[in-house]
Amino acid sequence: MDFNVIAQYLLASSDGPKEQFTQFYYKTFDENRQALAALYRDNSMLTFENSAVQGVSTIIEKLTSLPFAKVVHQLATLDAQPSNASGGILVMVTGALLVDEEQRPMNYTQVFQLIPDGAGSYFVFNDVFRLIYAGS
Repeated sequence: MDFNVIAQYLLASSDGPKEQFTQFYYKTFDENRQALAALYRDNSMLTFENSAVQGVSTIIEKLTSLPFAKVVHQLATLDAQPSNASGGILVMVTGALLVDEEQRPMNYTQVFQLIPDGAGSYFVFNDVFRLIYAGS
């Protein structure tokens, strides 16, 4: 696949794979983290802050054991690039999230590498999440 064609599609399309993926991911994360299992495979890896896990079950265990009941993601930026000759997409998100009854949002960044699954869709191969703390 031609990287230039992929790049043009990612940059020009307002409802391309990057938007579709992030809208689905964060809505599902905010409402039912268990349902995110469909986006990962056994070779997928998640690094959440300093904790790295691999495989669908351990990723979902990590996400569902986070110490908050309610969460709302507010996206600020969304960038994407083609990531490999197989049609992968690298997606970088920045934003803020509100957890439980907290009124002050916490800033975060998250990077996904999406890989074609061979059936016309993508799966999350890599997922790296990091809170951004204010400097002291």
